[in-house]
Amino acid sequence: MTIATFALEDLKRILLEGAGADEGVDLDADILDTRLDDLGYESLALLETGSRIEREYGISLDESALIEAPTPRVLIDLVNAQLAAGV
Repeated sequence: MTIATFALEDLKRILLEGAGADEGVDLDADILDTRLDDLGYESLALLETGSRIEREYGISLDESALIEAPTPRVLIDLVNAQLAAGV
């Protein structure tokens, strides 16, 4: 059985589908350690992103952890931890 993994490309796709991108923000740049709010994604956009991730990957994410994730790297790690746990 293969465990799904969540990568930066998956996060970028879901962010763009749910909230778009601020003008002047290049999601194709090295954004892994850039603060999500600096990329233009505030709590509402992150909640929408979390909902999309939950539906697509069949997991449950803690809303407070999702909103407090400071960077794409932390958010990706959070999702992958849930995927690995099978939650």
